[in-house]
Amino acid sequence: MASQILLLTLSLIIYSPFLSSSASIYSLTKASSLSVHNTNDFLISPQASFLAGFFPVGDNAYSFAVWFNEPLCGNNCTVVWTANRDKPVNGKKSQLSLLKSGNLILSDADQLTVWATNTISETSVDLYLEENGNLVLKNLNGVVLWQSFDFPTNTILPLQPITKNWPLVSSRSESNYSSGFFKLYFDTDNVLRLLYDGTETSSIYWPDPELLSWEADRSSYNNSRVAYFDYLGNFNSTDGFTFSSADYGIRLQRRLTIDFDGNLRLYSRKNRNNRWSVSWQATSQPCRIHGICGPNSVCSYDPYYGRTCSCLEGYKMKDAGDWSLGCESEFNDDLCSGNEFTFRRLTHVEFYGYDFVFRSNYTLDMCKKVCLQRCDCLGFQFKFIKHDYPSNVPYCFAKSSLLNGHHSPNFEGDLYLKVPKRSRSSVKKFSLDCSVDVVKQSDRVYTKHHENGSLEFVVWFALIFGMIELIVIFLVWCLLIKTHQKTGAIRAGYLQIATGFRKFSYDELKKATRGFREEIGRGAGGIVYKGILSDNRVAAIKRLTINEAEQGEAEFRAEVSVIGKLNHMNLIEMWGYCAEANYRLVVYKYMENGSLSENLSAKRLEWKKRHGIALGTAKGLAYLHEECLEWILHCDVKPQNILLDSDYEAKVSDFGLSHPLKRDSHESSRLSKVRGTRGYIAPEWVLNLPITSKVDVYSYGMVLLEIVTGKSPTDDRGLVKWVRGNIDSSSELWMEKIVDVNLESKYDKKQMEILVGVALKCVDEDRDERPTMKQVVEMLLQDGKNCAKSFPSFSRTDSGPGPSVPGQVQTGSIGPG
Repeated sequence: MASQILLLTLSLIIYSPFLSSSASIYSLTKASSLSVHNTNDFLISPQASFLAGFFPVGDNAYSFAVWFNEPLCGNNCTVVWTANRDKPVNGKKSQLSLLKSGNLILSDADQLTVWATNTISETSVDLYLEENGNLVLKNLNGVVLWQSFDFPTNTILPLQPITKNWPLVSSRSESNYSSGFFKLYFDTDNVLRLLYDGTETSSIYWPDPELLSWEADRSSYNNSRVAYFDYLGNFNSTDGFTFSSADYGIRLQRRLTIDFDGNLRLYSRKNRNNRWSVSWQATSQPCRIHGICGPNSVCSYDPYYGRTCSCLEGYKMKDAGDWSLGCESEFNDDLCSGNEFTFRRLTHVEFYGYDFVFRSNYTLDMCKKVCLQRCDCLGFQFKFIKHDYPSNVPYCFAKSSLLNGHHSPNFEGDLYLKVPKRSRSSVKKFSLDCSVDVVKQSDRVYTKHHENGSLEFVVWFALIFGMIELIVIFLVWCLLIKTHQKTGAIRAGYLQIATGFRKFSYDELKKATRGFREEIGRGAGGIVYKGILSDNRVAAIKRLTINEAEQGEAEFRAEVSVIGKLNHMNLIEMWGYCAEANYRLVVYKYMENGSLSENLSAKRLEWKKRHGIALGTAKGLAYLHEECLEWILHCDVKPQNILLDSDYEAKVSDFGLSHPLKRDSHESSRLSKVRGTRGYIAPEWVLNLPITSKVDVYSYGMVLLEIVTGKSPTDDRGLVKWVRGNIDSSSELWMEKIVDVNLESKYDKKQMEILVGVALKCVDEDRDERPTMKQVVEMLLQDGKNCAKSFPSFSRTDSGPGPSVPGQVQTGSIGPG
């Protein structure tokens, strides 16, 4: 009987799209309902940006939710609100009903109410899904009785407020939408904070808990406690905290989400067909988030391998499926058994909080003695605090609990772990499993009804027909696998993942390019061809040249490992790669308008487009330098590597020479050889100085000068000196002298003044005098009213390129040799 019921269920699932009599609607009225088993039962916003309905969150577990309307998202749609996130309902006979009393309720299969708005209305009531994603219950007079914007889960949308009454709570994991351990809320001092609220402990980790409110630029003198952001990417809070997104100024789809890993991120995208990109995040140091690895463990971060958790010596992982539980002691005896103990030194490891003893001017031996005298002492933090006077004062922090541990080379202190002398265990490292799944499945039971003879006949007929259909489907499925085993994917499966990053076969790309027939670009690293993929997307396919020194292999790894993990509207979008035998190919989205270099040479860029390209390029580089989880130096910024889409939106491309840089390296690195193109590379390369993100700033400054003047620094090696020599602070004629003649004097003078000023700051010989790319974006977005004040060295005409260096050429012509 169980197998018959299973077959019946499968048959009904197969036919459910055809048997459903309901359809998507724009509002729900009194005495009407939406059913979980009718797949077309959902509300839709006026312009179809959002949907509201039953969303699968587990095995026979559904929540009533609001999500972005996205093509082919399946069960991975972007959910922005959930009614019953911790009490899922069954997949049959569960309903969302608007009662005659005006109350909106969600009932399970056994008619048990699991969620309700508790509203009452004598007049007519309607439930709407507005275009901004707000689910609203209104009466006949237009009065809002209830709205989802007042009860956010883990996400807010533009103009949706965060208030003192309702916090944002993260999901448990990427695939589990139930409530997690991290909260964004207004504290009792009126400051917006991020809190780890675990099963046993809780602690604030943002803003930095070691800072006072005013030191973190927060104010507690406003008890209204409201925060929100707008469609342009500007965030404001009543405690004085504000920020602008990396793509600020453009009206995009946006959402602010506290993710399951505890970080608060602002996401944006152009429309439903694009992927989400992170345009701001609360912290760039993922291991500083409390509770992420659980007690008795250390969090470490590596740009290539991500975040990892390690159990301390003498401890083992408590639950292999959930790092939030941390590690437990392997000691057979407790720390008071009279055994002899010693201390293991863990350099640059910090455990925040839970000090039962704090002593200043204590030596290491004195600190050890304090810990050995206490049974509850698990170890101690030992560090030197630098004061204004020459001597360093040692501090001792004895720990009763080892929580919020992380490793950072920037931390000037060590942890001394208390262990039995006989202990020989070592630190055990594990990769942090970001897909921990503890979905709470519904345990509701369906109401059983008596069946008559006619119904039994229908059931048996459905069973037999369903079995026949399953056999046919299975045979067809096997045939498809056999037909497509060379490509490694069934066509239906491929269509679902075609918009994501994937591995292509060489035969696929050879077919897409018609045998690599249409060449659209060529460089030292390889040739770029135009191709059409099997899903009709137009792609640019770069075929890298692998020489004997395997230089092409290094560029291929750099491109795939760097840009394959990035997602920003001003960075080229990578669709996949091919690594088969000796073939190395990278697949990008095709850019209709080619490169900036081609457009400057063809004389088809008016001023508005040039300014937009300058701003977009700056935003892309700022994202690489400051918004990613690891800093990334492009190392070859030039017009040839700035591509333009159909709307002339700039896309920074060609990451073959890029260099990921760990955040704990103080933003500097020494590279073994010069990277970049003559005319665009910074003096640091020739002078063998530490390489920082300022090398990209220098290259960007040269690109700005080329955008303004139309002159390439590879052709005009004294470009910087020539521009400075033509500037006269007492007249605006200097603009006419340096501006590209192809613009025919059609340009915005304020924007021109800002662009030239920013460019000259970027190409300063002293890297410390150059702005960061984030500062560049801010300067380009200003209105020009305070231009002279912003650029005090703007009118300099006698500075020249700086002191000469043996073997060095003038600014703008520095090259590898």
